[in-house]
Amino acid sequence: MTASPNSTRIQAHVHPNAARNEITGYNEGVLRIRIAAPPVKGKANQELVSFLSRLLNIKKSNVSILKGHTARNKLVAIEGLDYDSVMKLLIPEQKRLL
Repeated sequence: MTASPNSTRIQAHVHPNAARNEITGYNEGVLRIRIAAPPVKGKANQELVSFLSRLLNIKKSNVSILKGHTARNKLVAIEGLDYDSVMKLLIPEQKRLL
């Protein structure tokens, strides 16, 4: 994960077709996310952006996928929040395995 004062980039490993949307952990710099949408026609990517924007309480336009549109490993950019804010909102302290 990289950050500047008003933006953060997250490495994410996404599992589509899950029973529900959830963050399953953060390990070795990679956020693990389950998404309840199929990886067809960008549906999982759209749901990922919606899910993260809801969790972070920011607009969808502030969340974008920079790399990995057709892969499970993605680079996600979050505008308007610094690294510490993103971590506090996405991952409870007990799930962080740095």
